[in-house]
Amino acid sequence: MKIVHWDEMFHPDFGYQINILPKIQARLGYDVTIISSANIQKHPKFKYFGSTTDVDEADKLFSEKNNVKILRHPWYRVVSGRTIYKPGFIKLIKKQKPDMIFCHTNDTLSAIIIARSYRKLKIPIIFDNHMLEMASNNRFRKLFQWYFKTFVASKIKKHKWKVIRTQDDDYIIRKLGVPLELSPYISFGSDTTLFYPDENIKLSFRKKHSIEKDDFVVLYAGKLDYAKGGLLLANMMKDKIISSKRVVFVIVGNTDDNEYGFKVEEILKQSENRVLRFPTQKYIDLPVFFQSADLCIFAKQSSLSIFDAQACALPVIAEDNHINVERLSRGNGFTFEAGNADDFRNKILDIVNLNRDAYNLMSSSAYNYVIKDFDYLKITKEYNALIESEYNRQIKILRPKK
Repeated sequence: MKIVHWDEMFHPDFGYQINILPKIQARLGYDVTIISSANIQKHPKFKYFGSTTDVDEADKLFSEKNNVKILRHPWYRVVSGRTIYKPGFIKLIKKQKPDMIFCHTNDTLSAIIIARSYRKLKIPIIFDNHMLEMASNNRFRKLFQWYFKTFVASKIKKHKWKVIRTQDDDYIIRKLGVPLELSPYISFGSDTTLFYPDENIKLSFRKKHSIEKDDFVVLYAGKLDYAKGGLLLANMMKDKIISSKRVVFVIVGNTDDNEYGFKVEEILKQSENRVLRFPTQKYIDLPVFFQSADLCIFAKQSSLSIFDAQACALPVIAEDNHINVERLSRGNGFTFEAGNADDFRNKILDIVNLNRDAYNLMSSSAYNYVIKDFDYLKITKEYNALIESEYNRQIKILRPKK
């Protein structure tokens, strides 16, 4: 089967779903093409990353290594978070003659245009949606949600398109009007060929950075902006954490070049704890940080890295939103009261002070949680089963036998 993935945000350096799912599908024998935005390094979403990657060269390497074809289409600008593409991307999709279009993030402008072009394309289609209400901060969101529920959801219902929820959340049902029966849940996960426990890597990293074997390493990997709680993280780390073990914080990520980012940097420099700083990393360079830590923390919202951390046998601490409460309900970590720096610190101390047997049990619970249900190989097979089922259903409607 030939699958075209339409995703506005594919950058070969990073570890979003679009970076993992297509390469595993190719490994399983599918013919896979990714179509995404040209000049992706100039897109506002990636300004934070500060990547100096030659994207053309990185695309070539990704394509050759993973047997995935990559095509890019030019765009004019981004308006209120919506990418305005130059004409021709529908023709580009059709030109590939795929058996199935996998259209990621169905509430983008381009996804709506693809939905409107369904009869013209005559190609079966499946959508997904990654949005959570806690991350929906656009000031025009209520107007957009009304538009989508009124004019787009009707097409979804008419054609019975599947819109896969990648989070166990009812946002698209309540806010976008997608019926529950058309919105199956298939989670994000971890690429366990990259993320796995490795004691030798841990010892090497610690030796390189003068971290003692018995030091307790707490990792934060992600954005240090308002949405991800950069100031909460910095304030939590400011005062010395008193324990029988020395706590070392490893921070992987950049701050924004604005007043908020400057404040985060200022407070981090005042920390009484040892803090090692690293810039945002390429996805393939991230595993060493997880493999070298003892605990992974998230200050605000949810993160895909929660699966990568646990694949490396790290317990996790995150705020007590409903997504994290469910994800950390199996003895694999703790949640803290959202926005409460003191509770955040206390939960870290609770894990730092665990005896060896209790810590090992929590570590094993984290690892088993991902290996059992959130390995991307297993997840990809779930996607493939749904894709093939939808192909068989839709092709009979689009191209009926005479």
